[in-house]
Amino acid sequence: MLPILVALALNPTLHLGHSLHLDSKIIAPGATLQKLGGGYAFTEGPVPDKQGDVYFTDQPNDRIMKWSIDGKIETWMQPCGRSNGMCFDHKGNLISCADNKNELWSITPDYKVTVLVDNFQGKLLNGPNDVWVRPDGGMYITDPLYVRPYWTRDPKPQQTVNHVFYLPPGSHVLTSVIDDLNTPNGIVGTPNGKALYIGDLGLEETFRYLIRKDGTLSDKTLFCHLGSDGMTLDQDGNVYLSGKGVTVFDVTGVQIEHIDVPEDWVGHVCFGGKDHKMLFITATHGIYGLQMRVRGAY
Repeated sequence: MLPILVALALNPTLHLGHSLHLDSKIIAPGATLQKLGGGYAFTEGPVPDKQGDVYFTDQPNDRIMKWSIDGKIETWMQPCGRSNGMCFDHKGNLISCADNKNELWSITPDYKVTVLVDNFQGKLLNGPNDVWVRPDGGMYITDPLYVRPYWTRDPKPQQTVNHVFYLPPGSHVLTSVIDDLNTPNGIVGTPNGKALYIGDLGLEETFRYLIRKDGTLSDKTLFCHLGSDGMTLDQDGNVYLSGKGVTVFDVTGVQIEHIDVPEDWVGHVCFGGKDHKMLFITATHGIYGLQMRVRGAY
């Protein structure tokens, strides 16, 4: 306890626990937050490929960036349909919430774009925000309305509510599976495809659902009193929520960690790197990394 007492004596405002990450169950011993890149307009949507490279978006600049395991960052695709949230499917295609025209894209490794979805019941989507691909290829998409300055469409919503949609494997027709949330945003499912987490930034709550084989959801449960712009899971099932820093909850909904980030807002998080033990944090103008004890679930 002596180092703790010395730290408190030198800085009486220093908080124990989360700020110091003492004896953290998930953060690697001695690890500190590292800035990996900066100068972006607004970063979002980080997702790892199988090698551990991480793709993320700089949405106002209409580009997808790629961080490689050798530490280099380069533009991977520009323009990119104002991509926001992203997820890889089992074929290695990058599934992107292309917000420019409110579409869902599939992008092959050689940059071929297929528009998977551009409407629900003949009307424009509000704006696909985040996506999670379940093991069989079915996709869950959050569709909150955030009016964008680059839209040429009528900014008024054509959808009467902010849906969460399900897209069956091989289909181009959406099904609404949730229509009672305020502002569904961050979304992630468990690797076994049995449970789905959805963060509601409007209600400032995150909910957990059970996933049925047909894609519908059941057993809505309040997971925690905190919404999320983006989220991920680790190998132990802990849930990482982004917003004011990164807040981590165990599988029972108890907060176990908070990671402060020196930016106004954290848009999203994922695990990446060679061993998938680095937590990548997209935070407004920068991207950050933190070495962890645990591996990511993806």
